[in-house]
Amino acid sequence: MSPAPSQPRDRADLTPDAIDRTEFTTCYMCACRCGIRVHFKDDKLRYIDGNPDHPVNRGVLCAKGSAGIMNVLSPARLKKPLKRVGPRGSGQFEEIDWDEAMAIAESWLGDIRKTDPKRLAFFTGRDQSQSLTGWWAARFGTPNFAAHGGFCSVNMAAGGLYSIGSSFWEFGEPDWERTKLFLMFGVAEDHDSNPIKIGLGTLKSREDAKFVSINPVRTGYSAIADEWIGITPGTDGLFAGALIHELLRAEAIDWDYLARYTNAPWLVYQAPGRPEDGLFARDKDGHPLVLDGITKAPSDALSPDAKPVFAGSVEIDGLRAVPAFQIMAERFLDDAYAPDTVAETCGIPAATIRRLAAELSEMAFKHQIELDIDWTDWAGRKQTKVVGRPVSMHAMRGISAHSNGFHTCRILHLLQMILGTIDVPGGFRSKPPFPRPIPPGPKPAGHDVKQSTPLDGMPLGFPTGPEDLLVHPDGTPKRLDKAYSWDHPLAAHGLMQMVIHNAWKGDPYPIDTLFLYMANMGWNSSMNVPATLHYLTDTVADGGYKIPHIIVSDAYYSETVPYADLVLPDTTYLERWDCISLLDRPICSAEGPADAIRQPILKPDRDVRPFQDVLIDLGARLKLPGFVTASGDPAYPGLYADYIVHHERAPGVGPLAGWRGEDGDQSGRGDPNPDQLQRYIDHGGFWHHPFTEGQSWLKHGNRDYLTHAQSMGWIPAADRIVMQIYSEPLQKFRLAARGHGPVLPPPGHRARIDTYFDPVPFWYPPFEGSSADMGTGADYPLHAVTQRPMHMYHSWGSQNAWLRQITNHNKLYLHPDTAAAHDARDGDWVWIVSPIGRVKAQIKTMQGVERSTVWTWNAIGKRRGAWGLEAGAPESEKGFLLNHVISELLPATDGGYRHANADPVTGQAAWYDLKVRLEKCLPEEAGTTEPMFERFDAPNLAPSHAVAGTLRFGADSTGTASGRPPTPHREFVRKDGGA
Repeated sequence: MSPAPSQPRDRADLTPDAIDRTEFTTCYMCACRCGIRVHFKDDKLRYIDGNPDHPVNRGVLCAKGSAGIMNVLSPARLKKPLKRVGPRGSGQFEEIDWDEAMAIAESWLGDIRKTDPKRLAFFTGRDQSQSLTGWWAARFGTPNFAAHGGFCSVNMAAGGLYSIGSSFWEFGEPDWERTKLFLMFGVAEDHDSNPIKIGLGTLKSREDAKFVSINPVRTGYSAIADEWIGITPGTDGLFAGALIHELLRAEAIDWDYLARYTNAPWLVYQAPGRPEDGLFARDKDGHPLVLDGITKAPSDALSPDAKPVFAGSVEIDGLRAVPAFQIMAERFLDDAYAPDTVAETCGIPAATIRRLAAELSEMAFKHQIELDIDWTDWAGRKQTKVVGRPVSMHAMRGISAHSNGFHTCRILHLLQMILGTIDVPGGFRSKPPFPRPIPPGPKPAGHDVKQSTPLDGMPLGFPTGPEDLLVHPDGTPKRLDKAYSWDHPLAAHGLMQMVIHNAWKGDPYPIDTLFLYMANMGWNSSMNVPATLHYLTDTVADGGYKIPHIIVSDAYYSETVPYADLVLPDTTYLERWDCISLLDRPICSAEGPADAIRQPILKPDRDVRPFQDVLIDLGARLKLPGFVTASGDPAYPGLYADYIVHHERAPGVGPLAGWRGEDGDQSGRGDPNPDQLQRYIDHGGFWHHPFTEGQSWLKHGNRDYLTHAQSMGWIPAADRIVMQIYSEPLQKFRLAARGHGPVLPPPGHRARIDTYFDPVPFWYPPFEGSSADMGTGADYPLHAVTQRPMHMYHSWGSQNAWLRQITNHNKLYLHPDTAAAHDARDGDWVWIVSPIGRVKAQIKTMQGVERSTVWTWNAIGKRRGAWGLEAGAPESEKGFLLNHVISELLPATDGGYRHANADPVTGQAAWYDLKVRLEKCLPEEAGTTEPMFERFDAPNLAPSHAVAGTLRFGADSTGTASGRPPTPHREFVRKDGGA
């Protein structure tokens, strides 16, 4: 219980009359997308704080959000469209007007669309309008589209969506109010930043809750964990598998949950060499079968009367079949997952593993939660309570950015299913529009690319078998990044990190134009940066560039902008319309759907345009279907604001779900409402529709929820969503590798597909460090990873004058014992050496890091001349990137082929696999980082607000006394230190 507050005492008036106007919008300083209030005095921006009514952050705002003012005033802001006049990478541009810029873009893109649309590669970074950009690419007719997810966290998304119909990342959250044991894997600071902080604050205020962080580095959230488990990078799946091993041995299993909500009891054919091997046994109607414990015979798994067993064997049509659970249990009961076996690899004592497994079991089954709630299950049966397990989990990039991340994520979801702790009180809860069918639709489009013709669907999707791959009859890829090919069949977010390399190499084909939006591919969003810069500038025999045209749109002068031939300057987030849509990356909570807008509350002081407006204008100029009317006029003459209101992806379903219908009285579905944006503005910039109690739990099998989800357009039918401990789609790929089916992989890919497309999740060592070509443990004994600081978000943060005062360069952090082994101490400089190169950095020791791991903050280092930073800026003199020494390719196979350095299933960039060694610098080498690239020239950027070299804000903002009485002040901490 919280201590009683002391008596109030008088306090000085700290709230002068500082503002006279407040506007509501959505933050863009990270991917959390919090609601913010932007305050003005005499039409001048004064300060930004959190919107207390907003469902995401409830008024909480971090340092990044409050510092958004300095991004709006950044001296790195682009001022006008630019056309390159010097060599690529020189930064030599001339300013042009928008008519010329749009004419150039229209000319390049128009020629491509008339001849071969796939010669356009359109890739976007950390933007939040991917439903628009993906639709534009589809209307253009290119399959070569994706966003940042392939570099960031596609393993999280795909691993979850192919297992539980939802995922970690942004698609779910713990039940913070009821969970009693919370496990966080591989998270320092996350996209869901402020909600996690609020949730952890709730946990830390309760005496009955425990927070365990599994991470090689104790920073960020881990710093406040009740228990920190410093795991060896890349072994989280092995550790979680050992927990499953112990739970299976103890039969600490929620059998009823597995029977009702998963495919654990479904029968699987065991017929090696036959095309049915590993597929589900089905009846004549295609329904999966279970072994009925009463009749001892196969019966319909989808029947509400089924009484399945989880072990045993039955013969069906002459083939043996066993329950999926039995196959899974045989794997994880093997000694390979025993605590004593995995302890050394994971760097975690076997006793710790056994203890944590016992804690999971006790909390899940001896502290069961029951809520008295009336609801209807998928079969129409009335229920009067919901049973919960107060164990929850969350995971992110520390899991995702490994070459074994997809299966590791599946193992974590398997652990959740065994405990019965998904979408129950105290567990991990899906956020709408999830859960979705497993796997969700649609399938990727791009099988048949034609001149001047849209694709027959969206470029990104979810394959269910080999027939959905975008490959030619000979097995070669149809996409530039090789997504949805035999290289990476389930690359649901594409492989952004491979686009520049493949375009340079012409593998699988050359392109004409690379179109990038807010993607710093010339720096911290690439692997092997020195090689990437070569790819961008390499020429053919006649002197032309191997990538003929590059268009970049960004608000700031990033490291990538100087490599563009045409620059289309974007606005900052306070100068444009945006929608945070259920069609894109939603901001919902588990309690109900939500979406939001950004509105232009500032007028740009530069000749810049919102990229979304530019894209819609280009669509109309190019006469793309959907962007023009039947008469050829622009379909959205009001550009993006017009699109937000009037575009429909399906009948009645548009970018925003709130205030639909002619009168604005409909939610989810409804005709476009011309006043919709004003309704959002009037409501603080967001819409939220809470679920009823009966819709809120066990959404996979809850008719109340499923019916509602169908009515909102989130799922195609109100059918039960069955979670998958065993993945039949993966088995279909494995069967193809074994020679079964009409679409087969080329011989060189078959062993790889057979190995990694296992229907039951498994752990395998990360690729780097597992072969001589990638460096042996003796050559490169240390793991090197990055963490995201709470006050920065990739490149954006370290050009912010306020945030730079917190961190303006990064160091390499390592354990004191590791430093001692290299005869190094705080402040020394070292070379960080990988199999492809080396980078120089200054070291700092700390206790909170696993001994075989070194780490640094990501994206702090900057290139000289970029981001409006002055000469000698610490970011460019001392700041560094590990990206410079991470290979984008794996070693050649026996046949000479080189795969991407990525997860073999999804194509997720494996930049956390990096293995290095340290070499202490000579005295004359200390002082500045290397590699040090040539300084860019800088175009005429936005007016700087710097005074005497220092960018300041608010020095002239002095308020007058408000006249309000002194604010009562209460002390919530007793002076005597008591509770």
